[in-house]
Amino acid sequence: MKTYRDLQVWQKSMTLVTERYKISKGFPKDEAYGLTSQMRRCAISIPSNMAEGYGRNSAQVGTEEQRYRGPKGNENTLCLCPYEPK
Repeated sequence: MKTYRDLQVWQKSMTLVTERYKISKGFPKDEAYGLTSQMRRCAISIPSNMAEGYGRNSAQVGTEEQRYRGPKGNENTLCLCPYEPK
């Protein structure tokens, strides 16, 4: 395993994210800040947490300050989040 992206569970969780975005796209507009937002945030948190954990365990972080900055894998996962313009 080279990166967290090689994990089947991460790949399946990204599929789950895509499915949740497609499903929630059809929700009523009055749910945009309620159920829709909650479902999307919940789904994207799964692969994001895996990426974050991988970043912490794979790189030996030297200083205390570097540990608090956090890994970049989490940001990459969020960038992969599906976006379909209208």
